[in-house]
Amino acid sequence: MTDTTTAAASSSSRPLEGRVILITGGGNGIGRECALAAARAGAKVLVNDLGGSVAGGDEGSAGPAQQVADEIVAAGGEAVANSQSVADMGAVKGMVEQAKDTFGALHAIINPAGILRDGMFHKMADADWDAVIDVHLRGAYNVARASVELFREQQDGAYVLFTSTSGIIGNIGQANYAAAKMGVAGLSRIIAMEGAAKNVRSNVIAPFAWTRMIATIPVKDEASQQRVERIRQRMRADQVAAFAVSLCAPAAAHVTGQIFGVRGNEIVLFSQPRPARSVSRSDGWSVDGILEHGLPALAGGFHGLEATAGVFTWEPV
Repeated sequence: MTDTTTAAASSSSRPLEGRVILITGGGNGIGRECALAAARAGAKVLVNDLGGSVAGGDEGSAGPAQQVADEIVAAGGEAVANSQSVADMGAVKGMVEQAKDTFGALHAIINPAGILRDGMFHKMADADWDAVIDVHLRGAYNVARASVELFREQQDGAYVLFTSTSGIIGNIGQANYAAAKMGVAGLSRIIAMEGAAKNVRSNVIAPFAWTRMIATIPVKDEASQQRVERIRQRMRADQVAAFAVSLCAPAAAHVTGQIFGVRGNEIVLFSQPRPARSVSRSDGWSVDGILEHGLPALAGGFHGLEATAGVFTWEPV
């Protein structure tokens, strides 16, 4: 580990002491940084990573997860590796059992595992749609469903799932990814609502960070080159990880049902859909009335079609 990591590991602040956390996608990028940060905070960590490519679909490798687990152990922490797929419910149930068998408990799951298969919607292959939905949305369902009864029974559990501004704002060429990530946000909301009485909480993060997934963004002009370079230099995976790990701490037990963003040193709380304005007629609406009066009255509240870069127009802190 780096000198910074070693120094952090020696800190007296260990807000996750005695906690057991499963982290998916833990071999690279945000997942890797989450695993290392959780261990520094005192958690025992099950590091899961299929070890596949960004696009998925390949056989994968046990190497990335094992390397991170070994790094944690070498620094004095406790960790084991798992190289199964979050898209396989049987495999995810095995992860939950592995955590219980190895460490005697499971208290939280951080789930940044993901793939990308970008393409314009009118050209999208069914296989590319299915693969992204399976890993992101089905994967989020799997990790939550496989563990939620345990969390409810022990009245203690936290999920940190990952959405994306590709879904909650929009980015061209990512219809499959956007649909999955909006689904994850909805799933997290219901888990939080249903789990509140049992101290089971769930939040989602839309991350801004340089990872191998972001590195696949096509650079077509100077503006996109500048945007990608800004992400690479100023928005790091460890900044996202620090926040994700914080949401697993008992001290954050009051935080649930929220959508956050982490953008460099900024922490963003996103609004959630609520009525913005309405129009009504006591005698009901005709098609002509809607076209002539209803829609024009609502038009001032319409959202534009700008992508993420058109919403986050300021430089990251």
